[in-house]
Order: sequence, then C-alpha cells, then structure tokens
Amino acid sequence: MNSIEALNWRYATKVFDKNKRLSSAQSTRLLESLRLSASSFGLQPWKFVVVEDAAVRQELLAHSWNQSQVVDASHLIVLCRLAAVDTAYVDRFLQDTAERRGVPLESLQGYRKMMVGFMKRMDAAARTVWMNNQIYLALGNLLTVCAFEQIDACPMEGFSAPDYDRILGLENRNLRSVVLCPVGFRANDDKYAVAPKIRHPFEDVVITI
Repeated sequence: MNSIEALNWRYATKVFDKNKRLSSAQSTRLLESLRLSASSFGLQPWKFVVVEDAAVRQELLAHSWNQSQVVDASHLIVLCRLAAVDTAYVDRFLQDTAERRGVPLESLQGYRKMMVGFMKRMDAAARTVWMNNQIYLALGNLLTVCAFEQIDACPMEGFSAPDYDRILGLENRNLRSVVLCPVGFRANDDKYAVAPKIRHPFEDVVITI
C-alpha cells in the first residue's frame, strides 16, 4: 500500500485477535519508531513502557474503563512523560549531543541558552502541558508506522493515569503515564474494521493562502 492507502486502512481497533502476536522484529520496529520520533528541541522528555505481564494487564483493565484492548492486544504500550524537565536534564542532553557528534560542548552554549530560556518562561503546569504535547507527537508517529506495517493500534486516553502510575511503579521511575496504545491485529468480528472512515472533506480542512 502507498501512504494514503495505509492511512485509510488504519482505524482505532476496538476488538483485537487474542491469538495473534507481533513478531519480535515487528515490535522492535514499532518501539524504534517511538524512539526516533520528533520532539521539541530534540529533548525527548519521554519513556515508553511495554506491559507484557498478563496479570498486570488484567489489573490495569479495571482502570481502563474495562476496555478489552488492554488485555487482548498483542502488546500494550504506555507512553509516558518525565515527571519534570530541568536545566540538569538539558545539560545531560547537550553533553550527549557533544559526545556523539564530536563537537566541543562550548559550541552548544547558544543552543543551551535558548532551551534554558524557554524552560524558565514556563511554570510547572506549562511544562507538563509541553511534555504531554511531545508524547502526542510520538503517538502520531507510532500510529503512522503501524499503518505502514499493517499492524493495528488503538490510541486510548480512557484510563486512570494515577492508578497506572501506581500499578506500574512509574512514580519511582520519575515518570507519568499520558496515553495508551495497544497494538496487535484486528479480530475478524470487529465491525469497525469495515465501517467507512469518517473525515471532513479535503476542501473543508485544507486552506491555501
């Protein structure tokens, strides 16, 4: 399929085939697509938690509006933001950049000044919104790659983040859950697989100036 065909094939899968699982290569490609996602300044304020334990997923179900995708999909990915991003985090990022690109750290001081200034202009609440926005960039990348790979996915905001954080021990890792994305393969009886895709007409959403 070309890119538009793949995006038309994709839909938010409501019923997953419990017996079909991603191969190791497929899951690695999806996780690599998350790692390679774009982020503001390239700061990547995220981590991606793959929940494999069936008992843990069953426990999470009650905190996911009992949406069966959480337990039926091949893989459950929890996209998380960092609890906080500060100047020290920026400095670690720049140190890594200098080492991997083979440039003096001093040559990145202008970039540092710009990023630190951006951070200081935001209070804690604004930083949280900014980090959450980065997670959705990664989610969009994941959904697009899933479409190209013909892997089904269902982005989900319908869950209790505090309960997920508690059950998965995310607070101890300085993480906060933002959005879920079960991935796998659609069941034959998912009626939404053949339902027409509802999108506004092209001329209603594209404005040329």
